[in-house]
Amino acid sequence: MTFPRITIDPEVMGGAPCVRQSRIPVATLLAMLAEGMTVTDILTDLPFLDEADMAEVLNFAADAVRDRTARPA
Repeated sequence: MTFPRITIDPEVMGGAPCVRQSRIPVATLLAMLAEGMTVTDILTDLPFLDEADMAEVLNFAADAVRDRTARPA
């Protein structure tokens, strides 16, 4: 699976996966969702992002954890 909207550049945010060459890491957007923000809230706060970006963030995260075994704490 490819994710053209997710970029990884060692010179940007230490190589963390970000959305479209921005300085907005995928992990930050996932944390915002986990804290209860809606996609609409995020897009209002970060108007240079769009719904397709957010969908790709979720697909990227799902792909990252697919086929991994969860370990109990």
